[in-house]
Amino acid sequence: MFGKMLFHVRQKSPLIHNITNYVTVNDCANMLLACGASPIMADDVEEAAEITAICQGLNLNIGTLNHNTIPAMIAAGRRAVEMGRPVVLDPVGAGASAFRTETALQLMKELRITVIRGNISEIKTLAKGSGVTRGVDAAKTDMVTEENVKEAAAFVKEFARQSGVIAAVTGEIDLVTDGEKTYVIRNGHSMMSSVTGTGCQLSALTAAFVAANQSTPLEAAAASVCAMGLCGEIGYNRMKALDGNSSYRNYVIDAMYRLTPEELRRGAKYEVCESGHGVVCSDRQGVDRKTESV
Repeated sequence: MFGKMLFHVRQKSPLIHNITNYVTVNDCANMLLACGASPIMADDVEEAAEITAICQGLNLNIGTLNHNTIPAMIAAGRRAVEMGRPVVLDPVGAGASAFRTETALQLMKELRITVIRGNISEIKTLAKGSGVTRGVDAAKTDMVTEENVKEAAAFVKEFARQSGVIAAVTGEIDLVTDGEKTYVIRNGHSMMSSVTGTGCQLSALTAAFVAANQSTPLEAAAASVCAMGLCGEIGYNRMKALDGNSSYRNYVIDAMYRLTPEELRRGAKYEVCESGHGVVCSDRQGVDRKTESV
């Protein structure tokens, strides 16, 4: 299934409008190109809606938030909603300042967001309306681990249900849910946290996957998370003795460029859990097993 999602991205090559942060804008553009999509960046309110009108998806990222881009995000988001285009919101650093938190909540209120992609601390901030994060990183006390994954999944699922969005929470263990079905994903490598912008790249990637698979947005979002994590694993396996985080960043993008639908199908490591009952889950090797409901 996830392999088909990547195939559709490469087949349809959706144009994705990104109003994103200037720290990672180049990497987001390259990640979109690597997966087979096309990027465009326009953050002035004079053209934001017009550019969105020619695109198949919109990615909003508040990482380097300022008063000039907020009206552009709202204008672009409204046009995307009018045209039935998916909107991905990355609430970078929500909880680090009142400005970021209030802007993320404003965007959620004024726009019909398709997917919110963030770390667990950011999602907790949005759920509670306020919070504290460690800059743009998740607080250590919030991190999803094997010990608390059931409780974390229940929390994220309730947030998605109440907000009417697909929530994609990434970290050591990733959770993607629409409030009913939840994907628990274990792809990725710890070195991904040593490169700034892997989360931003994933949000852009998610916009591309959902734009190319609009009839199955939950599965598309989960596929993008698996794909990014798998490329993190592949990139790490290419590391040589003198390589560092800069080389690793390039290896991850290269891995996405070369990733095939079959490799994604075989490499995705996830469990699927639905409300009220356990379901059969498949790991990377395709071995079926039962899991607890979350």
